[in-house]
Amino acid sequence: WLVKKKKTTSLPSHHDNITPHTVEKYLERFRLSLEKLKEVSARLRKDLIRGLGKHSHHRAAVKMLPTFVRATPDGTEKGDYLALDLGGTNFRVLYVRVVEEQQKVLKMDSKICSIPQEIMLGTGEQLFDHIAECLSEFLESQDLKGQTLPLGFTFSFPCEQKEIDKSILIRWTKGFNCSGVEGQDVVRLLKEAIHRRGVSVSIKTLETVIFNPLQAPFLCSLYIKENLP
Repeated sequence: WLVKKKKTTSLPSHHDNITPHTVEKYLERFRLSLEKLKEVSARLRKDLIRGLGKHSHHRAAVKMLPTFVRATPDGTEKGDYLALDLGGTNFRVLYVRVVEEQQKVLKMDSKICSIPQEIMLGTGEQLFDHIAECLSEFLESQDLKGQTLPLGFTFSFPCEQKEIDKSILIRWTKGFNCSGVEGQDVVRLLKEAIHRRGVSVSIKTLETVIFNPLQAPFLCSLYIKENLP
């Protein structure tokens, strides 16, 4: 059986009418003069200084929140760790094993869980229950249920850190607007959700450390390269 192949022609597209002149016309809107760049730099510097001020910090657009990094990795770290990373529409759970002698990650497994829009705009209890459920499923898949592991929680939203395991959410960003979380300790909310979901991680002995999105990569880089300034 022979089928004669029909000759096809591509349909005209609106992209066919785009010329270099058209592209330049649109790009021109994004080009900043040196004077405008200096103005932006000066305004940013002013906001940074306002954020550092004791009496102006509360009304500053750039918060300049302290992170209290008092020590850095020295290469003697070892053991098994859990990590949670919440910073957008996806949430990650990680299991990391570190070997002291070789100072490297022996094993790292992870799972990405999406966060539906209705949870991003729902209640805080719904959000943290969703996180606890993802954590529970991950622990089961890694055969880790019943074990007690140190937990690092990267929470990528503006927070006032009170202690190594206590951080108060100032306000939501990135499209999140969960009720009942602003002004609350996010570590406490996480632990309560873990307890509600019956995740078999001992809350009494669970070491939970809160990180912001600058601390986590900074400490990781120091661990990989000890001689970083």
